[in-house]
Amino acid sequence: MNRRSALKQMFIMAGGLMIATSCDFSPKAPSIQLKTISLDKGDEDLLAELVEAILPKTDSPGARELNLHLFVMKMLDDCTSPEDQKTFLAGLKAAEKVKGKPLADQQAYLTGLPADDIFFKILKRRTLQGYKNSEYVMKNKLKYELVPGRYDGAVKMEG
Repeated sequence: MNRRSALKQMFIMAGGLMIATSCDFSPKAPSIQLKTISLDKGDEDLLAELVEAILPKTDSPGARELNLHLFVMKMLDDCTSPEDQKTFLAGLKAAEKVKGKPLADQQAYLTGLPADDIFFKILKRRTLQGYKNSEYVMKNKLKYELVPGRYDGAVKMEG
């Protein structure tokens, strides 16, 4: 074995070790990587239940099926002030008492929160934003027409 191939293999091994140690393969890790907030799999599951309580499944997919909880997590991590993040996480911890309960109980809990509650405002706003921007809504609910719109040359004019 020559020196070049030995060095090359050593650098490949070192790079692999660096990548492997930066990954979190624990069963408590959330589905997406977050930079500033710390959530575990249990928090992610609770958040999925709460967004489903806001937009439950009917004839169209619910919030959980559209993975809106991941959208809420990412927007909370990237686009929310540190003070609001802290308040949201405290509200999420308080909401653990409805985890695993029926949908009606979760909805009653959310509607029972004060109107100016930061946790509920962020949760609802980001859930609705994620729904409106989801692939399902964009493809199935919105009818996009290219500007300036449809041309209809046979329209009768009054005047």
